[in-house]
Amino acid sequence: MSDTRVEAAYAGALAAFKNPMLDLLHGRFAPFVVAVLSVTFTSERASVPVVDAHAEIGDMLDRLRATGHAEGEGGEVMLPVGTARELCRQWVRAGWLLRQIEGEDEVYRLSAHAVGALEIAGRASGSRARVSESRVRTLLEAVERLAQDADPDVLTRVARLTEEIAERRAEIARLDRTGVVDTVEDDTLLEQAENILHLTRELPADFARVVESIRAMQRDVVTDLRQDVRPAGEVLREYLQRGKDVMASTPEGKAFAGALRMIGDPRRLDDLAANLRTVLRHRFTTAMGPAERAELAAVGRRIETGVAEVLAAQQTASHVITTQVRTHDPARDRQVDDLLRDVMVGFQAWMPTSRPAEAVEPLRRLPLADLGHLRQSVSELRPPEPPAPLADWGDVESAVEDTKAWGGPGYRAIEAHLDAYLAAHAGEGPVDVAEVFAAAPEEIRRPVDLLGLLEIAHRRGMAETGEISTIEAVRADGVRRRFAFGGVRMTDGDATGEGTGEGADVD
Repeated sequence: MSDTRVEAAYAGALAAFKNPMLDLLHGRFAPFVVAVLSVTFTSERASVPVVDAHAEIGDMLDRLRATGHAEGEGGEVMLPVGTARELCRQWVRAGWLLRQIEGEDEVYRLSAHAVGALEIAGRASGSRARVSESRVRTLLEAVERLAQDADPDVLTRVARLTEEIAERRAEIARLDRTGVVDTVEDDTLLEQAENILHLTRELPADFARVVESIRAMQRDVVTDLRQDVRPAGEVLREYLQRGKDVMASTPEGKAFAGALRMIGDPRRLDDLAANLRTVLRHRFTTAMGPAERAELAAVGRRIETGVAEVLAAQQTASHVITTQVRTHDPARDRQVDDLLRDVMVGFQAWMPTSRPAEAVEPLRRLPLADLGHLRQSVSELRPPEPPAPLADWGDVESAVEDTKAWGGPGYRAIEAHLDAYLAAHAGEGPVDVAEVFAAAPEEIRRPVDLLGLLEIAHRRGMAETGEISTIEAVRADGVRRRFAFGGVRMTDGDATGEGTGEGADVD
């Protein structure tokens, strides 16, 4: 039994040390790799252009060699041999760096394995994690929350809430009675801040794992689609759905989606920023180093940056999968594969016989395409016979009048009627617009004419009465409709067009 357990543990250890993260930490030049990657990539600089990375890493390598760090105390070689470009290529093959295209630039990014390795190295070189009140409280609160979420018993949940309410009320009563808030010692606050930093240092690796899982799913989907081993309809249905629900296709994506529901609320992020400002104003933060204070202030920004990277990876994966499904052409893909295979075969045949810096004859022009037989004549653009004459509309004037009857307000006729009505009732005080409309002939008593009358009254000047006026309008087909609107009146002086020009709005 013991031998079996040892063999299983050894097999698990062998598999673990094949992980790129442990390979980085266990490598011969691990201190150099950790130092260079930690300086080149920071929380504010997640991606670095390839050209800039080669130049910066080359400068670091030259500086370390010039200052005598190339050899250890026992004559051991401490720095790798080669240029910065060669080292970056090795790190890409080892799985520590990712080479990607962002916009028009080619950039390097840390892989999730490299982020985890840098986190482990940073914790080992910094202060050790201590068993403290804050750490134990975090564990107990997590277990309590897990028990509450897992327990479906209503009475138990009510009892817990009642107990919590009683504790809160007792604390409020004590504060009202004494007016004194219990202070916490600076050492305890400092320990809690260190626990927060310990938790937040694990976030970049978690976000990077989510991004890489999404990209791995994207590559698998595109590869399976290009193989074309299933019916096209089945491929379309499955991969369009996976492209739509890319966050639900991986375990890391599902976990991130659950976390996003909590940290995606802008109010939570605003509260987090306000709480961090409050903490940084406290005197206990003076005992922290500048790097720790800067790291504590950047907690919110680190979360926002990680969320943005995951969402960008999700959007890119959805776009790539959807584009591949829409433009999938098995015949063309096979031609491209054959072309690339021919290129690789040519390189394999040419490389053994070539010499360094050997000139290569360039391709002067592209081969001509075989177009086959082209058409030598075009169709006659002119029609074989003239178009048919236009249909006779008959009585055009009646058609125009009928169209006008269903058109907009007749402003000229309405304004003439209004002027005549105001002149006939001059000296009788304010004139009700509803009465003016009721006295108009049926030709200008349509629903749209009511709007035209109100528009003219508003332009000349009117005042609201606070009452509801009711009128009867006649449509062009003779159907009568009743309308109600806020009552308005016009004064005698408006008959001459001397209104104020400022009327009250009509509802």
